[in-house]
Amino acid sequence: MKGIYTLEDFNVKDKTVLLRVDINCPIDRTTLKIINDSRIRRVVPTIRELMGKNAKVIILAHQSRKGKWDFTNLEEHSERLSRHLNSPVRYVDDILGEKARKAISETKPGTVLLLGNVREIDNESAELDMMEHSRSETVNILAPQIDFYVNDAFAAAHRSQCSLVGFQPRVPSASGRLMAKELYALSAIFDVPRRPSVFILGGAKIDDAANMVDHVLGSRIADTVILTGLAGNAFLKARGVDIGEASSAPMKDELTPDNLQKAWDVMSKYGHRILLPTDVAVERDGKRQNVLAGDMPNDVPALDIGDDSIAKFIKVIQSSKTSLMSGPAGMYEKDGFDTGTKALMEAMIDSGGQSVIGGGHTVGAADKLDLTDRFSYVSTGGGALETFLLGKELPVVEALKYSFNNVKV
Repeated sequence: MKGIYTLEDFNVKDKTVLLRVDINCPIDRTTLKIINDSRIRRVVPTIRELMGKNAKVIILAHQSRKGKWDFTNLEEHSERLSRHLNSPVRYVDDILGEKARKAISETKPGTVLLLGNVREIDNESAELDMMEHSRSETVNILAPQIDFYVNDAFAAAHRSQCSLVGFQPRVPSASGRLMAKELYALSAIFDVPRRPSVFILGGAKIDDAANMVDHVLGSRIADTVILTGLAGNAFLKARGVDIGEASSAPMKDELTPDNLQKAWDVMSKYGHRILLPTDVAVERDGKRQNVLAGDMPNDVPALDIGDDSIAKFIKVIQSSKTSLMSGPAGMYEKDGFDTGTKALMEAMIDSGGQSVIGGGHTVGAADKLDLTDRFSYVSTGGGALETFLLGKELPVVEALKYSFNNVKV
C-alpha cells in the first residue's frame, strides 16, 4: 500500500513484533462469555503469517472500556485465538508490569503472547495526539522491548488512542493484513466506485447522517443515498412528515431545529438523489402492519421500512454496480421486522456488483440472516467506516503514514 509499510517491508525473523488488534467481541450479559468471535477470526491471517516468519508475536487488544458491564479480561479471547490458530496463545493479565515484561522476554520465535486488556491503563483513551501518546508510559515501557509494531485494528482506526497511534513515531510500523484489506476494499468503494453507486444508511445520528449524505453525494462517491431506520425517520421529520410520538422518542434529543434544518438543506441540495421511505411497518396485535409514512401512529414506533419502500429501494439497488450498507433498515432482531434489511441485503448481493456492508449492527443482521459470506466485502469497522463516510482522516492510518515517512527500518 502506497505510503504505508506492510509486512513485506519487515524482516521479522527472530524479532519481537507488537501487534495491535481489535478483538472486541459481543459478550453475553449473564455468562460474560463471548457470543460471536468473528473479529478474532479476522486477525488470524496476520498472526499466522507472523508466526510462520518466526516472529515473536506480542498482542495488545481491548474489550469494551472501563465502567461498562462487558469490560472483561482477555482470557477467553486467548482461548478462542488458540483454537482458531490451532496453536497455544499464552495469556498474561498484565501489560506494563514485571509479569508482562518477563513474559515478553520469554516469548519464543513463532509463538504468541496476549497481554491484558489495554484499556485497563488510565492514559490509553486520553484525548491526545500521536506525538503526545508517543511519550506515554505505555510506549516508554513497551517500545524498548520490541523491534516492530503492526496495526491490524481497523475497527478502532478512527480513535487516537495510545496503543493505536503512540508507537508509530518511535518504532517501524506497518499495517496488518486485515487493515490493508479494509483500506483496499473501502478505497475501491470511495475512490473509484463502479457506477451507478448507491449507499444505504440507517442508524446514524441525524447530524452525522446529514454530513455523511452531503459528503458522499457532494464528492460524487455515491450517485444515490437511501435512508432507512432512524436516519430515514429523522429526514422524514425534516421534510415536514409527522412521524408520530413513538418514532420520535428514540431521537428526541437529536430532533433539534438546527439538525432538522441541516437535513432539510441537504435534501434541498440533492433532491431526487436522496430516497426516503414512503411507508413503514409497525406492530399491531403481534403482527406486522404497513402504514404510510405520513400516517405513522403515536402509540407504536416504526420498526422497519414498509413493503412499498422495499420495492422502490430494491429497483435502485439491483441496478447498481456499487452498493454499501451501514446500518440496518429496521429492528432486525425482532421477528417479522427483519424484512426490509433482508430484502435490501439480498438486492445488493443479486445486483452482481461490488457490495460492502459495515458496522456492528449491520454485520450482526447479516449474520442472523445467514448472508454474510455472500457480500463482496464485510468491514469490521463501525466508527471507522462512519469516519470514511464523513470524509475524515483515520488517526491510525495517518500514524502509519508518519512512520513510513519518518521511521526507517
